[in-house]
Formats: sequence, C-alpha cells, structure tokens
Amino acid sequence: MTETILNATTGRAKGSSSSRRLRSEGRIPAVVYGQGMEPLSISVDRRELRIAVSGSAGLNTILDLTINGEMYPSIIKDAQRHPVRLNIEHLDFIQVDLNAQIIVNVPINLTGEAKEVNDNNGLIDQIMTEVEVSTTPRNIPDEIIFDVSEMDMDSTITVADLAIPAGVTATSDPESAVITVSIMRTPVLDEEAALAEAAAAEGEGEGEGEGDGGDAAAADDSGE
Repeated sequence: MTETILNATTGRAKGSSSSRRLRSEGRIPAVVYGQGMEPLSISVDRRELRIAVSGSAGLNTILDLTINGEMYPSIIKDAQRHPVRLNIEHLDFIQVDLNAQIIVNVPINLTGEAKEVNDNNGLIDQIMTEVEVSTTPRNIPDEIIFDVSEMDMDSTITVADLAIPAGVTATSDPESAVITVSIMRTPVLDEEAALAEAAAAEGEGEGEGEGDGGDAAAADDSGE
C-alpha cells in the first residue's frame, strides 16, 4: 500500500469567504477527524495533494498527514468537487489506526482479451468498477485485477470470482455481478429485428380482420 507525507496547516478561519480565499491561494480547506480526536480544521496545498495521490492507490493512499510537527496517519474519506470544473474544493481526512480494520472501495481493472466473446460479436460489460473491502490501512490493495481471457458468451463474473489478496476481505455481496457479456447490435441484426416486428404486426392485423368477419356473420345469423 502506498503512503506519503502531506503537510497541512491549521488555524484557518471557517466560512465560505475564507474558503474562497484559500482556494485562490492554491490551498484546499479540509478537516481531519477520528481516533477520538476533536475535528481539526486544516488546509493543504493543492499541488502537494496532487503529487501525494498521484500513485496507483489514488485517493486510497495512506497519508502521513503532518500538522504542527505531529503526524496523523489518514486517508481521504470524502472529496467535494466543483460541479462544473470538478476540481477538489474541500476534503475530509479520517485518522486511522494502522492495526485496525477499515472499509474502503478498491478499483477493479480488467486485463486480457476475451477472444471467444469477440469472435461471437459479444461485448464485455463491466457492471462494478470497484469493490468494497475490509483490511488494515497499510494492506489496502491499489487495485483488483481480473483477466477476461477465458470468458465466453455465457460467463458471468461475480465478486466471489475475484482474486482478493491475502489479508483482505471483500464485504460486497459475493453473488453481485461484476462482469457480464452482452451481444453487440449490428445493422444486420437491427434489420432482422425490424422485419420480425413488421411480420408480427402484419399477423396481428390479419387476425383482427378475421375476427371482425366472424362477428359480422354472427350478426347476420341472428338477424335471420
């Protein structure tokens, strides 16, 4: 598991105007809490944060958050982003016990080529892009990799099929579908579907006509 030092500054004023000023100075307002401590208002340098989480662990990186010379092992619990620009506007850090289990989401990445699926006009459909796991902070995997090479048209990969590293437990439902196979539509298939629908509609129309004729004959008979 990746970890790195991230320096933070305390003493920031609360409120939207103070937060805007910090952002204009290239800093991100944040709060750190957990492990029985009182929530602490801090700010971190945007560029230093970008470097700190640029590794393969991303936002799951264990950060040795350094505040006034004291170190707080932490992870990013929540990152609030601007709705349009999507840059981070506020962070929640949670201090962690390096020996205690925590629950985090780990990305699922696919590798390999499903030749049989491709040859049969199929498409690999990744339903879940991350899986929830429980483990100690230093043992959080950067990613869970699944090789799709052996998948065929009938394959459905569930959480139980993932190779979870030792010391890590998947807490997501083991029967939840992670990867499925769908059939790609083509112009030929679309044309065949349209013809089938037209034929079905024509058959329904003829059936309705026959029913009307029978009703008319019955009416004539009753008139006699």
